[in-house]
Amino acid sequence: MAIDNVRKYFKEYGREKDILEFAVSSATVSDAAIAIGCEEANIAKTMSFMVDDNPILIVLAGDRKIDNAKFKQTFKCKAKMIPSENLKDLIGHEAGGVCPFGIKDGVKVYLDESLKRFEFVYPACGSSNSAIKLTIPELEKYSNMVSWVDVGKEKEQLN
Repeated sequence: MAIDNVRKYFKEYGREKDILEFAVSSATVSDAAIAIGCEEANIAKTMSFMVDDNPILIVLAGDRKIDNAKFKQTFKCKAKMIPSENLKDLIGHEAGGVCPFGIKDGVKVYLDESLKRFEFVYPACGSSNSAIKLTIPELEKYSNMVSWVDVGKEKEQLN
């Protein structure tokens, strides 16, 4: 299971016991916020894309979505999400548990600027019912990020 890979990954840092597991799903931003008891914005959602035939991950705040124009300006290509059936092979995690920890070699990780406004965020840990509470410097460290990017935008509010 992918959560076992993440647990093994965090064991190197003595943080494996900090992984939270829930009796309910945390597969979506709203599910995760309910399971944890935090605002949706504090969920660090990880989205997967193909750039130049290589998989990348972008971690952004739960109240943001990808801005296609900013993505194209930053990565010089159209935002093409990885289909859920290819996630396990390309990233090492399945939909609902994608995170920047315990991933396949060569997958580059980028953090969106939208995360910088928080003291703590909650990324998933390889399963659809897990998370870990991290400070932004911890997320930078444990994600082995390539760089910060600005590719997010606010979700439109529905009235």
